[in-house]
Amino acid sequence: EAPWAGDRPRLRRAFDRVLAWVGAAIVVTLLIVAAVNIPSGVQATRDHFAKRAPVAPDSYRASRSYPGHKPDLVFDKINNTWWGPGVADSGKGQWVEAHFNEPTRLLNIIITPGQSTRADQLSKSALPHRVQALITTADGKTTTRDLVLDQGPGPQPRAFRFGKVIAVRFTVESAYQPSPDKQVSIAEIEFLGPSHSNGS
Repeated sequence: EAPWAGDRPRLRRAFDRVLAWVGAAIVVTLLIVAAVNIPSGVQATRDHFAKRAPVAPDSYRASRSYPGHKPDLVFDKINNTWWGPGVADSGKGQWVEAHFNEPTRLLNIIITPGQSTRADQLSKSALPHRVQALITTADGKTTTRDLVLDQGPGPQPRAFRFGKVIAVRFTVESAYQPSPDKQVSIAEIEFLGPSHSNGS
């Protein structure tokens, strides 16, 4: 049956309905994606502008430690004390770990490699180059973050945004200046989170 003049064929009307449904589905999908991502975007913005404050771990441990240089010294906020595993060369696979009694939000870390911040002390030990951070959250899930440090003295800040953290393990993957008569050492690891003074 031929359509009357000015009428659209039935096939065309069906095709238009399909396009309308597809368009509606796309709009709904975009709205769902936006609804899911808006909270994380808001949190990221708050984190970016948040005032930072030091966050102290409640306990520490390490794979092994050189006598007199236990893991608590890497979290003591004093940059002329240090942790070392007492293993020569790069110390690959050796780790130091911090624990938090309460789930904690972290925004940044600051790592000071070597035995102090003084440039003339850098040659006394191997310096961590690549470090893998294993982050454990309150729900038992783990995430890894690869950190690459510079070969130089002084604190090295890195972005480190994770929520509800209960433990962070730092494992040495490689080192600068490895030697059979040196061990890798880390003077300080500092955690920073949002300051409570700004309501974050």
